[in-house]
Amino acid sequence: MPRCCPWFSRSKEMVRRGCVRWWKGLHVAAVLWAIAATGLRGEDWPAWRGPRGDGTSLETDLPIHWDGTTGQNLRWKVPLVGSGHASPIVWQDRLFLVSCDEMRQERLLLCYDRRDGRLLWQRTVLNSPLESKHALNSYASSTPATDGRRVFVSFLEVDGHLIPAPNVGTPRDITPGRMVVAAYDLDGNRLWITRPGPFISAHGYCASPVLFENLVIVNGDHDGDSYLVALDQATGQIVWKVPRLHKTRSYVTPLVRTLAGRTQLLLSGSRHVASFDPRTGQLLWKVEGPTEQFVSSPVDNGQLVFFTAGYPTYHVLAIRPDGEGEVTHSHVVWHETSAKCYVPSPVVVGPHLIVADDRGTANCFEAASGRRLWQARLGSHFNNSLVTAGGLVYLTADDGVTKVIRPGPELEVVAESPLGERCEASLALAHGCVFIRGERHLFCFGRSE
Repeated sequence: MPRCCPWFSRSKEMVRRGCVRWWKGLHVAAVLWAIAATGLRGEDWPAWRGPRGDGTSLETDLPIHWDGTTGQNLRWKVPLVGSGHASPIVWQDRLFLVSCDEMRQERLLLCYDRRDGRLLWQRTVLNSPLESKHALNSYASSTPATDGRRVFVSFLEVDGHLIPAPNVGTPRDITPGRMVVAAYDLDGNRLWITRPGPFISAHGYCASPVLFENLVIVNGDHDGDSYLVALDQATGQIVWKVPRLHKTRSYVTPLVRTLAGRTQLLLSGSRHVASFDPRTGQLLWKVEGPTEQFVSSPVDNGQLVFFTAGYPTYHVLAIRPDGEGEVTHSHVVWHETSAKCYVPSPVVVGPHLIVADDRGTANCFEAASGRRLWQARLGSHFNNSLVTAGGLVYLTADDGVTKVIRPGPELEVVAESPLGERCEASLALAHGCVFIRGERHLFCFGRSE
């Protein structure tokens, strides 16, 4: 008789059935415990635009009201070390942030305790002269990424020499440089550092790492010999590197999705929209244009991929991701030109696509058809990308005021929350809290207990 079920003794069959029921019960209990534990632990925010790279969070108890000045729903607030526009990322009880100490010309990786904001450690990734940049950029704009074992960061390294700026309307000299990518363990020990290619842009640098399987993928679109590169996460060695034909600066963080039966790396920039095989860098399909430069990251709804651009003309595109090769005239499902979105990345919430344009106006489209349901001014100016949780969308303007809206046929603003200082970094949603990098402080807001 199996010892696992000593309480059955009448027959081997009864024992067998009893053991089966017992193991099934254990399995169900384990599943329920895991679900409950996950709910209690909350969801991490491990990279640019969160765990899915599209600004979505599964958190269900986030605050929508806060005030950084009066302390409403404020869990903690700490002064920032250095400056930058990169977003915080969260892994369990740790929060990571990159920054630049401009006086010392140091690019930094910082680790905080997520629960109380204590600075646990600080590392200098590199020390080099400050690069040329746009007034709306920073010296630490690339949001780091973590897999729970390592943290990956990206900066620009220059030596201070000048060259004539390519691709600018007003002639001027700028600092050319090299992309730097580095990996650290969670205790701040450097694992590797590499320089996968050059980078030249009058607007400065931003290339947030994307993690896929064993790869770190970084976009090297710039005004020179541009490239898309994948590095081995363990060693930093180049696994694949593909050239970008038009050699034009863009700052888009790619999105990895399984669509149309295949895994795709979706990227706009270099005067076109394209899909690649993330394992090899092979081009799957492309749409030429519709403009020169791109900044915002793509999103999808499972059937269509949505891109916003750019400069010098503005566009919102919905593209079917099942094409092969050149699909410019066959796979663009709808195309809108009246939403002036260049920098903020959009979000998809159910049947709705929410697009915030730079001038402070928000748009709600039917994702499937492109029909605009409403357009309204909701802020002074938007550089920050949108995030969403619980069916609500958070739009944070540069002045630090966040409007929370409920997507639908008509505009519904459900909350307005001031930070009390400027904000140039997108929000992070994790473990029941909203984390915000302001101009001077790092904030954590949570519902009052």
